[in-house]
Amino acid sequence: MAISAPFLVLQHVACEPPAAYEDELLERGLTLERVQLDRGDRLPDWRRFAAIIAMGGPMGAYDEGGHPWLTSEKRLISDAVRSGKPYWGVCLGAQLLAASLGARVAPGPGPEIGIPQISLSDAAAEDPVFSGAPPVFDALSWHGDTYELPPGAIRLAGSEQYEQQAFVSDRAYALQFHLEVTAELASTWAAVPAYAQEVEGLLGPGAMEELARGVTAIEPRSIPLARALFARWLDHVVEPSQ
Repeated sequence: MAISAPFLVLQHVACEPPAAYEDELLERGLTLERVQLDRGDRLPDWRRFAAIIAMGGPMGAYDEGGHPWLTSEKRLISDAVRSGKPYWGVCLGAQLLAASLGARVAPGPGPEIGIPQISLSDAAAEDPVFSGAPPVFDALSWHGDTYELPPGAIRLAGSEQYEQQAFVSDRAYALQFHLEVTAELASTWAAVPAYAQEVEGLLGPGAMEELARGVTAIEPRSIPLARALFARWLDHVVEPSQ
């Protein structure tokens, strides 16, 4: 059955869109409805959407004090995912999924900002989405928080610094890393003063430009992989559920 309902995009900051994932949707003629939570957009009824895509952001999944809308967002994610609604969460979106399923999200041992190698778990070889990925690949990483694996979830990937880099729970997928970021989008991030200050404050002068160069170097591999994984999610997870 063809996908006819729109996709709900939960976006937490304007400069962190679905990027390559959105390109895959649009190329297939699929539609999306974008909710920009940091701008005060209201959350819609998740039942009328084919699936949910939740992207990254500079806030923590536990930061309801600074961002009260996180409470309602996590409630929506919990209700939707527990009902079997397909979900694709990236970075903060991955942490929100973990928190919504009852797992602990907290600061990790240190920031992971760069292009680490992501290694798939043995279980990934049996997964309908991640079985299409190479066992090891490079991906942009930019986070300081991590999550515990939710009850019943299957770990799909990790890095040298962080054991938890991806998991699946029923039809819900969490990716801590940013395969979707193009060189153009990385340049946009480099022009955001708060982002550049964070990176250079942690890694030193020039680190933001070096990070953008790293994204440019891996783009010929990372963007096709992003779209391939997302396409498998659409074909093997979202469409059969319609």
